[in-house]
Amino acid sequence: MYNWTFIIARACFEELQSDYLVYWFILDYVSDMIYMADMAFRTRTGYLEQGLLVKDEMKLRESYRKAIGFGADKFVYPDITDPEFGRLVRKYAYSMYWSTLTLTTIGETPPPVQNSEYFFVVADFLVGVLIFATIVGNVGSMITNMNAARADFQARIDAIKQYMTFRNVTKDLEKRVIKWFDYLWTNKKAVDEREVLKFLPDKLRAEVAINVHLDTLKKVRIFADCEAGLLVELVLKLQPQVYSPGDYICKKGDIGREMYIIKEGKLAVVADDGIQQFVVLSDGSYFGEISILAIKGSRAGNRRTANIRSIGYSDLFCLSKDDLMEALTEYPDAKAMLEEKGRQILMKDGLLDLEVAAQGPDPKDTEEKVEKMTETLDILQMSYARLLAEHEAAQSRLKRRVTKLEKMLIAQVEEVTGEVGDGSTVTTDEKKLSPDFD
Repeated sequence: MYNWTFIIARACFEELQSDYLVYWFILDYVSDMIYMADMAFRTRTGYLEQGLLVKDEMKLRESYRKAIGFGADKFVYPDITDPEFGRLVRKYAYSMYWSTLTLTTIGETPPPVQNSEYFFVVADFLVGVLIFATIVGNVGSMITNMNAARADFQARIDAIKQYMTFRNVTKDLEKRVIKWFDYLWTNKKAVDEREVLKFLPDKLRAEVAINVHLDTLKKVRIFADCEAGLLVELVLKLQPQVYSPGDYICKKGDIGREMYIIKEGKLAVVADDGIQQFVVLSDGSYFGEISILAIKGSRAGNRRTANIRSIGYSDLFCLSKDDLMEALTEYPDAKAMLEEKGRQILMKDGLLDLEVAAQGPDPKDTEEKVEKMTETLDILQMSYARLLAEHEAAQSRLKRRVTKLEKMLIAQVEEVTGEVGDGSTVTTDEKKLSPDFD
């Protein structure tokens, strides 16, 4: 058993052999001594032959030599003196064949002869059944899960195909949609991160998002020195988007409502004809961060200043203006710092009108804020009115229940004391049963 297990382990793992070399020497020599002692005792142990005990040393040694090794019985490997079984290739192939039959228990194996061989076969069968059941079970579960995921994804594709067929979508657009789905499945991007993470508590969801996206967000210049709390808020609001080859992420003159961070892929800043390329943006690049801040005095306003088109399939992160402003409401200092950084970037690029920027808040912005506050107040008033109506309705239901209970109590009292007007008298103690008794 020692040679069967540890020597194989030492041959496979060098550190196991080198780290405990002294111990292996001791165990090896002890094992050799056990072999020598076994030979010394077994060659002097008599055996029965036709009912007679044989003690001749020559016969004992010959019997011992034949009782072990190749060809001793049908269970072990045949005699290697036979040319057919003496070749190295046949030794390996025969051993591999026998091991496969034993471990899988799918074929007839040579029956054991000695007790030790029986124990060995039982142990081998148990190990083989365990390995076989484990492998088959795991592979079956894996295939089932893969088929379920593929079936769900295929159902979405089929629904899109049916819709495009029903709406007579052009063949070119239909091919682009199908290729987009193929790209998602091939690159394992078919999983909706928001659907997966929604089952996690807020704390764990934030930690996962920080671990995945925080380094990407820090690459944006205006967010480089922001508070950690604000970055956490923004990380949770990043939305992954995948664009196909030739798709426009934004066009010149469009209103900028989002900023983008390139996670993977290449984007080209192109001319109005969509062919001439001015510059190529790659992994880690970002754009659109100034337009979502709506900095006063910006010559471009909140309009896009370039055409950006995807060269191949591009994986981007999108941060909307509404999400940014919602996060900044809790961090006024960070908002002021971001606006200052944005002004510096615009001044460096010559896109900031200093006179307009020095005029202070734009009256239109103030009017918009007042309108938003008015809308919010209206919503609050409507909510208050609804709650008040619900409260009055609840009070009305409660009064009706109290009245009903009073009537039931009076009826019970009348059953005990007798009906009023039947000529019977009602005592003072009986009147005390109901304060409303008249």
